Amino acid sequence: MAYLILRYTLKDGVSRDDFEEWVRTFDYPNMRGLKRVKSFHTYRTTALLVGEGQPAFDYFELFEIDDFDGFCAEDMPGETVQAVMGAFMQWVDNPEFNIVERID
Repeated sequence: MAYLILRYTLKDGVSRDDFEEWVRTFDYPNMRGLKRVKSFHTYRTTALLVGEGQPAFDYFELFEIDDFDGFCAEDMPGETVQAVMGAFMQWVDNPEFNIVERID
């Protein structure tokens, strides 16, 4: 199992409500429809547990992908992911895509 975490902020002027509606109606159905994506959730940051100020990122996304090589070779260049990514980049600034491993 591979895990992918995205961290990002919304572009200036982007409505949180509009973005989250896009996540629910376009992003989730398309990305969750890929056979290699076992699960995918988006999380809105709300506060820092320790310290003052605002979190560095507005949102995090967590993907569980059961065939990462296939995802990179076939899904990433495919029509679905390219359509989602094209739309996604209209909403966000500075996305950071992190491939992570769970420590058991």
